[in-house]
Amino acid sequence: MKVVKVPNSGQMRFKKNWKFCVGTGRLGLALQKEYLDHLKLVQEKIGFQYIRGHGLLSDDVGIYREVEINGEIRPFYNFTYIDRIFDSYLALNIRPFIELGFMPNALASGDQTVFYWKGNVTPPNDYNKWRDLIVAVVSHFVERYGVEEVRTWPFEVWNEPNLVNFWKDADKEEYFKLYEITARAVKSVDPYLQVGGPAICGGSDEWIMDFLHFCAEREVPVDFVSRHAYTSKAPHKKTFEYYYQELEPPEDMLEQFKTVRALIRQSPFPHLPLHITEYNTSYSPINPIHDTALNAAYIARVLSEGGEYVDSFSYWTFSDVFEEMDVPKALFHGGFGLVALHSIPKPTFHTFMFFNALGDEVLYRDAEMIVTRRKDGSIAAVIWNLVMEKGGGFTKEVQLVVPVPFSSIAFIKRQTVNEQYGNPWRVWKQMGRPRFPNRQAVETLRQVAQPHVMTEQRKATDGMIHLSIILTKNEVTLIEIEQVRDETSTYIGLDDSEMTSYSSSE
Repeated sequence: MKVVKVPNSGQMRFKKNWKFCVGTGRLGLALQKEYLDHLKLVQEKIGFQYIRGHGLLSDDVGIYREVEINGEIRPFYNFTYIDRIFDSYLALNIRPFIELGFMPNALASGDQTVFYWKGNVTPPNDYNKWRDLIVAVVSHFVERYGVEEVRTWPFEVWNEPNLVNFWKDADKEEYFKLYEITARAVKSVDPYLQVGGPAICGGSDEWIMDFLHFCAEREVPVDFVSRHAYTSKAPHKKTFEYYYQELEPPEDMLEQFKTVRALIRQSPFPHLPLHITEYNTSYSPINPIHDTALNAAYIARVLSEGGEYVDSFSYWTFSDVFEEMDVPKALFHGGFGLVALHSIPKPTFHTFMFFNALGDEVLYRDAEMIVTRRKDGSIAAVIWNLVMEKGGGFTKEVQLVVPVPFSSIAFIKRQTVNEQYGNPWRVWKQMGRPRFPNRQAVETLRQVAQPHVMTEQRKATDGMIHLSIILTKNEVTLIEIEQVRDETSTYIGLDDSEMTSYSSSE
């Protein structure tokens, strides 16, 4: 049994850098109603500041076209869809973290594509036209939304150019050329706009140093460094519908954060912000781990500590409305999203919701819990029990002694998700894994997707509340403690004992 006596005062602030940004499927999906329904739910319960996704310049958004006028081929810029998309984001109180990519087909130098929706990943066939495109797009944003607003939007150049899947031949020098022309184009619109890169995935961190030295030597604008982080190993099994991968422990992701921060400090730009513009357990959108309580417990430590090492880290993604490997083939298909299809929250959704309830003052933190105090003096703690081994059991008990700033009665609320509660994936399996569940099944899954809630009233002893907490396998629990301001005496003639089977003590 673990015993923790929480100090009465904190030594640090809780850096909620995990709230800065969240990922999305390609931007064109924002034209779908269910996508916006999911984003509305996420914003109401969690509230991210920015959203980042692929495909701004891909053909389905339709910004770049070429037309022939009097025998001359000219660019035509069409902002019909992107205005609708960004207006929808801003209406939901979330701003774009702009990824400049992929290549419009009419401007592409080759036919290599990625994903079911065929994002072109080749360099432009004319860098002058590319530069003009960037200037036109950024200028339109400034004209529509105002320069002060757009100055708050980060502009990231491309996505994972260190992989041949995402950038032809993973050609570093060609990417640096693209970056320089793009960054200068962005800054030509307004010098205070933020631009950065190289948006690489793990395994090629030498790109970070080479990129920053390149920018220093050529005096290329760079306002932030971006990188991605996943902790899954190579698949040990692949099928038509699923990837199966083992995971490194959560500490591995935190070490990735620290490593990149250290590289930046050794660079010509030691104080640049570091944005992790994608992270999750598995990098595959068809890994069932994403649907599970294990994923929820795994992410907890990353949310708890990640803000100490990076300026932001963006969970990939908020919704299973996502089509990188074709249209989803079942309700639960291993998608990245916090929210499954039919607006069903997954366990990891609740981990984020629990962390959103934490206060700013950290009273205690270790590898399995964080205890905070809110501005009103109430206490909020998140505790988790990650179990990466197979089988049953693995229950853990924690004795928590928590100081409270009042000596009267406390109201204690506990919300829990684990293998049993708040786990619609488990119930979906009990139903026989219906691919396309009917309305009744969907309603059941929404009902069971909510956390288990327990409440009690308890008197503080010498300014302390003593809690005995039992956590089951892959449980994440939020505990909130606040003072009771009892108004029972204001009710005239109230007597619970007069009701059948009740007494005044119940």
